[in-house]
Amino acid sequence: MNKRITAAEGTELLCQADILDLGQAADAVRREKHPGDVVTFIIDRNINYTNVCVSQCRFCAFYRPAGHKDAYVLPREVILEKIREAMNAGGTQIMLQGGLNPELGFSYYLDLLQSIKKEYAITIHSFTPTEVLYLAQREGLSIKETLIRLKEAGLDSLPGGGAEILVDEVRRQVSPGKISAGDWLAVMEAAHRAGLATTATMVIGMGETTEQRIEHMEKLRRLQDQTGGFRAFIMWSYQPGNTELGGEKISAWEYLRTLAVARLYLDNISHVQGSWVTQGERVGQLTLAFGADDLGSIMLEENVVRAAGTQYQMSINKMKELIRAAGRRPAQRDTEYNIIKLFSEV
Repeated sequence: MNKRITAAEGTELLCQADILDLGQAADAVRREKHPGDVVTFIIDRNINYTNVCVSQCRFCAFYRPAGHKDAYVLPREVILEKIREAMNAGGTQIMLQGGLNPELGFSYYLDLLQSIKKEYAITIHSFTPTEVLYLAQREGLSIKETLIRLKEAGLDSLPGGGAEILVDEVRRQVSPGKISAGDWLAVMEAAHRAGLATTATMVIGMGETTEQRIEHMEKLRRLQDQTGGFRAFIMWSYQPGNTELGGEKISAWEYLRTLAVARLYLDNISHVQGSWVTQGERVGQLTLAFGADDLGSIMLEENVVRAAGTQYQMSINKMKELIRAAGRRPAQRDTEYNIIKLFSEV
């Protein structure tokens, strides 16, 4: 059995290890967990049902305060039409993500989930821990009861959004009005206990230290030891355009280095996803040599990263060719990482 990497060792790898050696080590772990050359992706649609948010995170260019001329809540029929379009394009999953809108009560969410499930047989992978905690506090419910009622209404799993860096010192700087690191982890633990699998995420490049990146990974690994509820780890880089926080984008090499260390450190999480959405398709392709076994979604719709001035586009054919050009075999998956369609090698 391989010896587990310690926090001190993880920090040393991030700071000092040769990047090509890191890539080779991460790829070896990937091959051990996922023998063969298959790389998966999903077809889904992100539906931002509202952009009104009271959290006002400094790194977010998407939200609008209540009453703003650009503030919106999508009509129910528009949401259902977007889902129909996604299914016609081969989509198997939708992500409902929005701000913390004080005008939307718990009944809005329950009715929306029920309406979707009544019309469509599609996986609803939606509502981050931030949204769940906000609903629970507004309704005077426990996190457990909130999650159970959402699940009964049709929620299938939770995305890991809102994690950013799970260190409160960082969070106080970039999102002082948002959920704490401890609360994010508590919601995820409650979701896992309620039978809702989730993903784990991380956003780097917001001024955090290498030690804080490892602290984030350690907290994810510790919770996964307890629950086993994280299906995948997904890492993005901060996009500074049009944000209050500002700053510069990190380099592609720093992204790849951190991704490789995450693959080595998160030994109890099966899947690691590379981000073409924030890095572009060529760096996204390189993630397959740095521990990633999945390239996420072709994203029929994406608005949050786009609001920060970063816009890359993907199609099914482009995704397949991207994976093939890396010497791997593309496969479409579902939310649970079951392979739906394995594409030919040529």
